[in-house]
Amino acid sequence: MPILIPYPAIDPVLLNLGPFAIRWYALAYIAGLLLGWAYAHALVKRASLWGQAPRPDAAAVDDLLVYAAIGVILGGRLGYVLFYNPQFYLQNPLEVFSVWKGGMAFHGGFAGTALAIFILARQRRISVLAITDLCCAVVPIGLFLGRIANFIKPELWGRVTDASVGMIFPGAGPLPRHPSQLYEAGLEGLVIFLLLLGAIRLGALGRPGLVTGLFATLYGAARIACEFFREPDPQLGFLFGGATMGMLLSLPMIALGLFFILRAWREPLARTAKPA
Repeated sequence: MPILIPYPAIDPVLLNLGPFAIRWYALAYIAGLLLGWAYAHALVKRASLWGQAPRPDAAAVDDLLVYAAIGVILGGRLGYVLFYNPQFYLQNPLEVFSVWKGGMAFHGGFAGTALAIFILARQRRISVLAITDLCCAVVPIGLFLGRIANFIKPELWGRVTDASVGMIFPGAGPLPRHPSQLYEAGLEGLVIFLLLLGAIRLGALGRPGLVTGLFATLYGAARIACEFFREPDPQLGFLFGGATMGMLLSLPMIALGLFFILRAWREPLARTAKPA
């Protein structure tokens, strides 16, 4: 008989303050942005990590917090609306603004943040790649917290499993499923963060675009791997060949990531940072 792990029923609302509810979902986004901001400050203070490559200053990091927050929220929401449930939102356009009900797409948030970074870099006349490298270095923190919030809600649960261990999620039926949110938190968040940290300590920030390329490639591969355990969105289901929308949207990320890796590696070695 399979071992059924009971779902730890956690109230998605952390605290009620009269008519206002503080939800774990919102706290995950806030904590991800603030912790990412603190980590970005620590990275720009270490000149040895950047070598001769352009390095953002502390003021740029402060601006990045605001720009990234706008890009994540607007891009993530629009990405979900356009790619995952366009028919519903065409019929219920006002629901686009009901972000508290869930419905954010990482790929949309990634695109929104990229656009916000481009605008910020042009306004401050600093290197776009330096900002994208810095941002990609901290993104796994938000991914880890966001997937934990998905687990607490609960949403985006895994596929039905006949493995020796499974979890029954409330609202997902009586069959055991993979806790795919935890798989994604570990692989997309913790593992990628540690791999990028190792690359940064070896001088990756000294090659503009390398951290960006590594993140995009690693995330795309990790997301595709996790999609084999995650239940597809019910309004979409499986696409051709058993692929999911998350898989298809990850393929351009991998291609873009490989492009940035090759581009960065062709830069002159004089721009390479010294290992920390």
